[in-house]
Amino acid sequence: MPIATPEVYNEMLDRAKAGKFAYPAINVTSSQTLHAALRGFAEAESDGIIQISTGGAEFLGGQYSKDMVTGAVALAEFAHIVAAKYDVTIALHTDHCPKDKLDGYVRPLLDISAERVAKGENPLFQSHMWDGSAETLADNLAIGQELLAKAVAAKIILEVEITPTGGEEDGVTHEINDELYTTVDDAIRTAEALGLGEKGRYLLAASFGNVHGVYKPGNVVLRPELLKDLQQGVAERFGKADPFDFVFHGGSGSTAEEIATALENGVVKMNLDTDTQYAFTRPVADHMFKNYDGVLKVDGEVGSKKTYDPRTWGKLAEAGMAARVTEACAALRSTGTKLK
Repeated sequence: MPIATPEVYNEMLDRAKAGKFAYPAINVTSSQTLHAALRGFAEAESDGIIQISTGGAEFLGGQYSKDMVTGAVALAEFAHIVAAKYDVTIALHTDHCPKDKLDGYVRPLLDISAERVAKGENPLFQSHMWDGSAETLADNLAIGQELLAKAVAAKIILEVEITPTGGEEDGVTHEINDELYTTVDDAIRTAEALGLGEKGRYLLAASFGNVHGVYKPGNVVLRPELLKDLQQGVAERFGKADPFDFVFHGGSGSTAEEIATALENGVVKMNLDTDTQYAFTRPVADHMFKNYDGVLKVDGEVGSKKTYDPRTWGKLAEAGMAARVTEACAALRSTGTKLK
């Protein structure tokens, strides 16, 4: 199937919220990790979201120029072609973009999609993320208003992060402390600034103790039940039931119970990066250790072309990451929910 149109993406999100499931949002950094994600979704018979961070886009742009927009556009165009061969519907998204990178990433990408829409085409991406969690909430929401208006004009959904997620993501770092919990007041201020759909649809990355990256049990206290408080607090103020479409950041290592609670309280998208990175790399490490004298020309020997051919270990990496994506679909209840 082709990449989701704006209308289909809205339908995907509506179905997820009504059915209390969420789409895994898989970070990719290459055509190979893109195929791994697509394969994982197809094998799970789940639609899904594929996303590119600023660091991923820079990597995709090549180490000669490291141009983020070039990298993101190139992979998105590639995805529009190859995704048609997979029997699932995919939305393309850009992940965390802080204030200092907006002019070099999200704003140009919004302009590209606006130009496409003006010509009667669909946008290149279906959603973009503005990460203003390092700013004051007032500044965060002011920029959010500007970006939401541009997104609406390009038929794109905006994702906003209003309060910090702990850990580190592409150079944006937040301490693990009590500030990692969004308050009802934060949510009300967000609704006042961005509306509840009448100004354009947006996804909300609220904080309930989330932390990016790898962490040991006990270091992070997730409170996904907090999302219910945010939904209810805003519903009471504005008279709209379950007003938010939530995003679960820092999902790697979460328990089944924590995920289930998040789904019940309005999460429609959960980001996965750390776990899928490991799932991609682990089979490669295994291959290299088992075929040491083949992948290296040890003691002047010639090695074995069949073992160091990137296609040999690349196929193993793709299969490993695809399996982890399929596992994520099961955890998020999206397995078997693809659009017919």
